[in-house]
Amino acid sequence: MAKYKQESHLRSILKGISWRVIATTDTVLVALLITCLFGHCSLENALKIGAAEFLLKLFVYYIHERVWQNVRKGGTVTKLSTIYKSISWRVVATSMTFVISGAILESFDEIALFIALTELFTKFVLYYFHERLWLKLPLGRIRNYFLKRFKR
Repeated sequence: MAKYKQESHLRSILKGISWRVIATTDTVLVALLITCLFGHCSLENALKIGAAEFLLKLFVYYIHERVWQNVRKGGTVTKLSTIYKSISWRVVATSMTFVISGAILESFDEIALFIALTELFTKFVLYYFHERLWLKLPLGRIRNYFLKRFKR
């Protein structure tokens, strides 16, 4: 169980970027797999879905992080609270995936739905472990690292 402390905006941004790299890779692979299973294999569309998600969800992820900053204020971070946070993010992110996939594939059909539903499971697991890993990174270390590098 980790004691929760307020994260800096820089940490939330870096955490968002690291998550988007992992999540976008997963999205591209899932989109490619699902489109291929339905006989509409397209690396181009998979990359478009991944790129759109990276840009849109990075902003939404940052807001989600800042909201959870207020929810957790002064408390401890348990594995159960990480699961709740993971669920709340998956509801938002999976809905966005369906809309983005449908828009890029120009059809809100079973392909877009299966992309969203597949990543619901893959990303839930990935997000949970991403959160637990970031809890192990000491607060202030990232900021201090950048301050030392750019102070010169």
